[in-house]
Amino acid sequence: MLKHLGIEPGGKIRLELLPDGRAELKAEQPKGSWRELQSFLKGKTNGARLSIDQIHDAIADAGTAAGLSGIERK
Repeated sequence: MLKHLGIEPGGKIRLELLPDGRAELKAEQPKGSWRELQSFLKGKTNGARLSIDQIHDAIADAGTAAGLSGIERK
């Protein structure tokens, strides 16, 4: 059922209890966008190339700035 809902291992879910006694289970959708990430990174490198670790750190920082507290480096 979780796979059908698009919920991956470690993913977040949202359960809404509806007034008519039903419950609705959904995959939690990220609140940021790639455009927001792009604008967050713009001007941060001064043309320098970034290592994969630097890119991961920048993504984690952008997620934190967007209010996504569950972003972890793997």
